[in-house]
Amino acid sequence: MPVHNSEIATIFDNVADLLEIEEANRFRVRAYRNAANTIRDLSRSLQNMLEEGEDLSELPDIGEDLAGKIEEIVRTGRLPLLDEISDEVPEAIVEATRIPGIGPKRARALFEALDLSSVDDLKEAAEEGRIAAIEGFGEKTQARIRKEINQGVIGGERIRLDVAEDFAEPLLEWICKIEGVAKAEIAGSYRRRKETVGDLDILVQGEDGGAIIDRFTKYDEVEEVASQGKTRSTVTLRSGLQVDLRVIPEPSWGAALHYFTGSKSHNIAGRRCAQDRGLKLNEYGLFDGKKRIAGTTEEEIYDGINLPWIDPVLRENRGEIEAADKGELPVLIKPADIKGDLHAHTTASDGKNSLEEMAQAAKEKGYEYLAITDHSKSQTQARGLSEDALHRQIDEIGALNDKLDGIRLLASCEVDILEDGSLDFPDKLLERLDLVVASVHSKLELAEDRQTERMIRAMDNPLVSIIGHPTGRRIGERKSCALDMERLLQAAKDRGCVLELNANPVRLDLKDVHCRMAAEKGVDIAISTDAHSTGGLGNMRFGIDQARRGWLATENIVNTRSWNNLSKIVRRN
Repeated sequence: MPVHNSEIATIFDNVADLLEIEEANRFRVRAYRNAANTIRDLSRSLQNMLEEGEDLSELPDIGEDLAGKIEEIVRTGRLPLLDEISDEVPEAIVEATRIPGIGPKRARALFEALDLSSVDDLKEAAEEGRIAAIEGFGEKTQARIRKEINQGVIGGERIRLDVAEDFAEPLLEWICKIEGVAKAEIAGSYRRRKETVGDLDILVQGEDGGAIIDRFTKYDEVEEVASQGKTRSTVTLRSGLQVDLRVIPEPSWGAALHYFTGSKSHNIAGRRCAQDRGLKLNEYGLFDGKKRIAGTTEEEIYDGINLPWIDPVLRENRGEIEAADKGELPVLIKPADIKGDLHAHTTASDGKNSLEEMAQAAKEKGYEYLAITDHSKSQTQARGLSEDALHRQIDEIGALNDKLDGIRLLASCEVDILEDGSLDFPDKLLERLDLVVASVHSKLELAEDRQTERMIRAMDNPLVSIIGHPTGRRIGERKSCALDMERLLQAAKDRGCVLELNANPVRLDLKDVHCRMAAEKGVDIAISTDAHSTGGLGNMRFGIDQARRGWLATENIVNTRSWNNLSKIVRRN
C-alpha cells in the first residue's frame, strides 16, 4: 500500500507530542517536530524516493536514525516506537493537547493534578471550577477549556484540504484507469475547495456500474467496505477518510455533479429558481413535467434556469445566484495572474533552503520577484535575525540580485508585532527594506479590543507594508485570536496597508468571508505562502482557492502586479 508523506509527518508529530508529555529530552522532541515539518514541505513522495534508492538522511533535519524510521513506516505502515509510547500515555491527554494553549506538558500537568482519566472528566473539572485552582492555569484558561470542548475542538472529524488531497488525488487517478470508466470527478466540499473536508463524494460515468464498484472496493487503501451496490459504494480508507462513489448515467452527469457538489443551501436556491420557471431540478436533471430538458452538463443546468455557470468555489448561497442573475459575478483570480510571493523564509532563520535555492525555485514558477521575510529577533525559537544579521542579509540580497537573471529578491523581514503594537526592529533598519511584513506570534489570547488596537498601532507605522496571517489561526490546532475584523479592515483601508492571505493550508488566514469583506471595503490583499522551503512555494494554489472562495479578482491582489507597480503600494512611507 502507498504511504503518503502526510501520514509519515503525522506519525512523527504524534511521537513528538507523546515524548513531550513524557518529558523526554527536548532536543529529541524537536528532532521529530523538525522532521515532520521537512516531510510536509517535500514536493516528492518519500516512498518514491526510497524506491529510487535515494538517501533520505541527506534531507534537512533527517539523519540516519529518522531515515531508518521513515523506511520502516513505508515498509510496514507503522512505527513500533509510536505504538510503545502510545501505550504509556492516556489517549485523553493527547486529545487535550488539541485545545489552543494547552500543549503536551500542560495537558499532562492538568490530568495529573486533578487525577483525570477522560475528556469528559476534563470538561466536568472545568465546569466545576477545579482547573482555575491549579497553579499556572487560572480562570481564563478554565473558561477557554470549557468553551473549546463545548465547541467541538476536541474530537472533530473534518480534515484539512491539503491532507484530503494526499488521499483524494491518487484515488481519483486510480479510478480513472478502471476499465469502463469514461470520466470521474470529486464533488462535495473538496470541489468547492473548502479549507476542511468531511468525506469524499466521487462521481463516475461508465456503463457497467457493478464491475466499476467491485473494482473500486479493491483499492489497496480501502480498510472497510460499508456498503456495495450496483451504482453506489461507501468505503473507509486506512486514513479514516470516508469515500462515497456513485456511478452516474451520461444524461444525468451534469445534474448529479451539480447536486453532489453542493452546497446544500446553494442547491436549495437553485431549485427555487427552477420552480419559479415551472421546472423541477434534482440530481437526475432539469425537468419540465416528466420531460428531462437538461442534465448532461452543469452548463446545461444553469442555462436551463437562465443563469451563467457558477464556479464551484462560490456555491455557498452567499449571493452568488443573485450576482449571476444580474451578470455581476466576479472574474476570479487565477494561478497565472500571480507574479510573485511576498512571504518566504530561508536558512537564515527557520527555513530549509538558502537564498539562492529559494530564488531559483521562484524563478522556475515564473515569478518576477520573491520577498525574503526571515523572522525578527524576538522569535528566538525560530532563530530570528539580530539587527546586524538583517543588515548583512540586506547586503547579501543586493549582491545576489546583481547576479540573478529573471528573478528579483526583495529585501524584507517578518517583523514581530509586540504586545503594545510596536515593532521588533527600529525604523532606521526597516527603512532599508523593500517592504515589511508585520505579524503577531505571541500574546494571541489578548481581549478583542486590545488585540485589535495592537494590530492597528502596527499599521500606524508607515513602514509596515503587509500584516501577516492576521488572525493567527491554525486549522484544527488553534482558533483565531479575538479581532474586530470590521475595525481592522477599515483601519487597513484608511492607512493603505495590505493584509496577507497566508496560503499555508494549515493557516489559510484570512478566512474566505474575511477576504470578501476586504474586497467590499477596497482593502488590498497579498496571497503569500509563508514558505519555509522551496516546496512550500507550491502552497500558493491553496491561497488562490481561498481567495476565489472569497470572491477576489485580480485587481484585489497586490502580487498580481509587476514590482514597479507593487512598490508604490507596499512602500507607504
